[in-house]
Amino acid sequence: MGFDFTFNLELFLVFVFLYFFILYVYLRIKRRIVDKRLINSVTSLDRGTDSERGLILDLLKRGFSAKSVFHDLYVRKNDGKFSQIDLVIATKEGIIVLEVKEYSGWIFGRANQTNWTQSLAYGKRKYRFYNPIKQNTNHIKSLKESLKQFNNIPFFSVIVFFGDCELKKIDYVPRDTYIVKAHRIFDALDKITNENRPAPYSDKNEIVKLLKGAVELGDNSEVIKKHKDNIDDMLGTNRILK
Repeated sequence: MGFDFTFNLELFLVFVFLYFFILYVYLRIKRRIVDKRLINSVTSLDRGTDSERGLILDLLKRGFSAKSVFHDLYVRKNDGKFSQIDLVIATKEGIIVLEVKEYSGWIFGRANQTNWTQSLAYGKRKYRFYNPIKQNTNHIKSLKESLKQFNNIPFFSVIVFFGDCELKKIDYVPRDTYIVKAHRIFDALDKITNENRPAPYSDKNEIVKLLKGAVELGDNSEVIKKHKDNIDDMLGTNRILK
């Protein structure tokens, strides 16, 4: 009898383990499906980076409306070229333009420098990358030039750093510009919403139409190719013949 009791107890524990394991797997799969649906309410699952899509998911879970978030926009500039923007959030306080970066190591930079520095291996390896403050300022400039109404609307620049990086020394950050690690993004967004008055929108539908159109341009392969060619031409990579 003692043998039978031990055997049944062990069998019961196995069933309990299997039950909770299956429940865990089910909940994980269900959560993944729900998350994908949320992301799909804003953007395609094959557009942008994992960090960008993860940020979109966080925004939606924090209560931002899917109708207010725009991802992977291509804004046509006055010279016929395009400005590619990672994320735009239309809020009652104004337009928030986000530039998403993925770096490791130490990050150094000043607002007035053309390039910032990524330092790896305790300074033994250093790499330059274009100043993201200037980059996002250019994005905002392109947006402002695309719609007359934008001249009266506040714009806010947010540069978000993902990855195992440390913002070691960043100087002279302009007003209405925020440099944040990914886990502090909502601190910046809260400051924007809490410290600013409602923007004087004259026609919200006009703005939504423009931003939606910029997103749709990202589905155009010719636009993407032209933008890539313009970047290559600016960097001069198309003039390096090996």
